[in-house]
Amino acid sequence: MGAHNTDALGAALDGVPEELRGFAFEGAGMGCALLDLLTLSRGRRLREFLEGPGVDYPHLIHVGVGWAFGKLRLRPWRGLRAGDPLLHWLAWDGFGFYQGFFDSDRVVAGQRLERGLDLWQRAVRDQGLGRCLWFHECADPEALGLRVAEFPSWRRADLWSGIGLAAVYAGGADQDELRALVEAAGDYRAHLAQGAAFAAAARLRARTPLPEHCDRGVLALAGVPAQTAADWTDTARAELGPDPRTGQHYGEWRAGIRRLWAAHHGPGPTDAPTQRPAQDARTTEAAVSAPRSWAVEPAESATRSRRSR
Repeated sequence: MGAHNTDALGAALDGVPEELRGFAFEGAGMGCALLDLLTLSRGRRLREFLEGPGVDYPHLIHVGVGWAFGKLRLRPWRGLRAGDPLLHWLAWDGFGFYQGFFDSDRVVAGQRLERGLDLWQRAVRDQGLGRCLWFHECADPEALGLRVAEFPSWRRADLWSGIGLAAVYAGGADQDELRALVEAAGDYRAHLAQGAAFAAAARLRARTPLPEHCDRGVLALAGVPAQTAADWTDTARAELGPDPRTGQHYGEWRAGIRRLWAAHHGPGPTDAPTQRPAQDARTTEAAVSAPRSWAVEPAESATRSRRSR
């Protein structure tokens, strides 16, 4: 954009329409991280951006950092010291989105997963891939259900979390399509709602008018207004105690949001299993109860893998 410092960058971003501004800050976060990584400045620009013009967009900026690492074929957070330690995990979300968007044949169709990722890195990386699927499948609930069904069962919960986040933050679905998305998620409804809550929190943190599609999306996917869903994210984070920063903390944060969602809607069966292969059979997050009235079984067609797209 030609901005010579982060203040000038912030001034330029203020000219972006409010509904789209978060995406612009995401891209700016990527740009700051790229410059810091290429100049070995250890995150100076990114830190200034987060503490200055980007103070209301921490979620999007941390996601943008993940794009930078993906572009340079590096793993987050090597070489950077900036940002919120817990939100650092959102860089893995951005990394996963980047991999799916720019290498879709292998990562989406081929379900490729990078080697050497630990349990928590894989989970958040797949949340980002789930966000990517929202765009890859053109916000089509049936196509999303079919696509996710192609992945191993232990990856599906994280994918649905990302789909819920993208559906609410970016929009693109009408009311009937949102209802169909809930049905397609089936036993992963709690994860869909958790992603919707994250999106609501990111939108409201920006302190710009809430887009109509966001409020409508949260109501459809989480069953509550956007402010209530955003409050769940704050409550669940506070329950982590002082200085949360590990992958387990991030996983417990997500699980806490699902518990609050389940408590709001009443008791029911547990979430769909997310059992991993025998060599890594630990679950990503604690199981959470999901109310029976919301646990819609996936359509029979959604259990069949597509041969190709």
